[in-house]
Amino acid sequence: MKLKVSSDQTAVTEQVTGGRLQLKMAGKAVTTSHKLLALILAVFIDLSFFYASGFVEINRAFGNLVRLWIFAALRWSAISFTGLLILGDLTPVLIRFITVHSLLPAVLETGTRALHREESQCSQVVDVRCWMVFAGASLGAALFWEITIPDTDEEAESKEQKHKSRVLLMRVLRLYKPDYPLLFGGVVFLSLAALCEMFIPFYTGRVIDVLGSHYQLNEFLSALLFMGLFSMGSSVSAGCRGGVLLCAISSFTCRIKVKLFQALTKQEIGFFETIKTGEITSRLSKDTTLMGRTVCLNVNVLLRTFIKTVGMISLMMTLSWKLTFLVLMETPLTGLIQNIYDTHYQRLFQAMQDSMARTNEAANEVVFGIRVVRSFNTNKHEAERYDERLNETRSLKTRRDIVRAVYLLAQRLTGLGMQVLILYYGRLFIQKGQMTTGSLVSFIIYQSDLGGNIRTLTYIFGDMLNSVVAAGKVFNYLDRKPEISTDGELKPDQLRGRISYCGLSFAYPTNPSKTVLQDFSLELKPGQMTALVGPSGEGKSTCVSLLQRLYEPQGGEILLDGQPLKSYDHHFFHKKIAVVSQEPVLFSGSIRDNITYGLNDCSMEEVEDAAGKADAHDFIQTLEKGYDTEVGEGGGQLSKSERQRIGIARALVRQPKVLILDEITSSLDTESENKIQQALASCLDQTLLVIAHRLKTIEKANQIVVVGGGRVKERGTHEELMELKGSYYKLREELFTQTDSPVEA
Repeated sequence: MKLKVSSDQTAVTEQVTGGRLQLKMAGKAVTTSHKLLALILAVFIDLSFFYASGFVEINRAFGNLVRLWIFAALRWSAISFTGLLILGDLTPVLIRFITVHSLLPAVLETGTRALHREESQCSQVVDVRCWMVFAGASLGAALFWEITIPDTDEEAESKEQKHKSRVLLMRVLRLYKPDYPLLFGGVVFLSLAALCEMFIPFYTGRVIDVLGSHYQLNEFLSALLFMGLFSMGSSVSAGCRGGVLLCAISSFTCRIKVKLFQALTKQEIGFFETIKTGEITSRLSKDTTLMGRTVCLNVNVLLRTFIKTVGMISLMMTLSWKLTFLVLMETPLTGLIQNIYDTHYQRLFQAMQDSMARTNEAANEVVFGIRVVRSFNTNKHEAERYDERLNETRSLKTRRDIVRAVYLLAQRLTGLGMQVLILYYGRLFIQKGQMTTGSLVSFIIYQSDLGGNIRTLTYIFGDMLNSVVAAGKVFNYLDRKPEISTDGELKPDQLRGRISYCGLSFAYPTNPSKTVLQDFSLELKPGQMTALVGPSGEGKSTCVSLLQRLYEPQGGEILLDGQPLKSYDHHFFHKKIAVVSQEPVLFSGSIRDNITYGLNDCSMEEVEDAAGKADAHDFIQTLEKGYDTEVGEGGGQLSKSERQRIGIARALVRQPKVLILDEITSSLDTESENKIQQALASCLDQTLLVIAHRLKTIEKANQIVVVGGGRVKERGTHEELMELKGSYYKLREELFTQTDSPVEA
């Protein structure tokens, strides 16, 4: 047979995966015929050595053990050499399989002699049936290894994910540090419950043996007593374990929710514009709970199952070591089924979680914008959209349930087949006097539990790693550093409030291709009022947002008293710069809570003084509970005018050096507007920036700035700009009327 070998024998490819350099060697081209030839020759050589090992005698002082180990080494060498000769290279999978297949007879015989002082049947009679048993066991072991610890190129990404999952799991466990005493108590009770539960089937078999043979009252009562004690101990320990672990989970969940909430509130505004509200609320409500419960409960189940499994195997070995090895042969098949199930189930579970987040987001949007929905009569449309999201989630749930149903069917068929084999061989062992009926009953009970435990072990470890996907999402937010730094330390005793915009260039993160401000320069002086005017969308509100440090400019900077804004202490800065928007946002709580929002050392006199300047004190006094009146969700219990005056009071109580007003008088009557303007005028050293819509407000400004195309087009007093007859003059002619109609801003 002519072998064709590629001229390009080795190709080295360098890839950077996850920050690590990996080298991949592509060896000789191997066709299917090469593989078939290698398999035939390997089987022929292996069978030859296997049969030869049965006819060779070696020093009787060592018996068959030396013979088996020598031939194991010869078989490994012969098969490996054959593979190298024909295939040119051996993959790690083949090397592991050849090693296990060659050594298994020697390992089995050594273990049998060490534990039971007798030789196995395959040691005494060498035939093709023994070879097939060893080959099948080797294949099963190799398959189980590849399932649990893959290392092929195709599985590199999966391995990387598992490594990442283990890192996340350790981070979660470290976050449990304050709850370690509770976890330790849970582990103690868990161990006691597992040990007690483990002995119940053993004494069940003892009771059956006592009743089936010569009945003796003392032995019967002793067996019943121990059954009762172990049952009670298992129940009490299990109850204590559950209570202690639930306390640990509750403590952890509360702590991680607070940490996540703090991390979210520190993020820049651009973060909330790019991340959907439904996703954030899902992480805060569901993923934190799943992170605490799943990891902690999985560790609980993993430890309990491991302790029970080890104990059961030990007790089963005392009952019948042969049946025990038969039961353990089910493990590779169970692992294969479990791995296939985990792969499909976790993918569907993740898709379902994302779908549920989108569904919640759709509902939140409708609730938040219910006024718009009602005004446009889109109730039916929104209901249909919500129904589509629900159907998507339901479809994913159905697919998930189908996968689980198929898995349960395969699992039960496997368990049923193993029970049939145990009953068959158990009957033979009873007939030969190798075990009693009670021992067989105990063994069957252990086997049914052991199968479930092994499946749980193979599932729970993978699920514990996969469940930290939720933890990974939470950690992504916890680890995220805000793009706007809050590490400034400057807190001067005297602050003048001089603002300088120096050559700003800015585009919003959601639309980086559209430049909003370009080479924008402006100066705001203390004791003066500056009014920004211009058509909508030209950059006026952006100037305010940048001054508040809601965003960072891509070019240029803003100075406060000659120092960059980022150099000031975060809390100090936001106390000295206050903003009143056209639609002030109020929070659930009392009027006093909303006025003193963010201040911890504000006296009642200061609150009343600020409310008086904002013309809010009089209407607050008319309310039944005064300053303790609840404003309702979003301030819904108050009118728009009342909300605006409370918003002004909230800004004035801080005694800011820089005050920003975004058309605050649009909802106020003339009398209230005059009172507020008089109060603002009394603050002589205050820097005032106004986005104004009314002619009266603009005319009184010390500096009027016309913004257009992201630049300062004109600046000056009302009279100076009117004399220029430029942009301001045209804007006034177009958008102002003799009755003082509003101008676009």
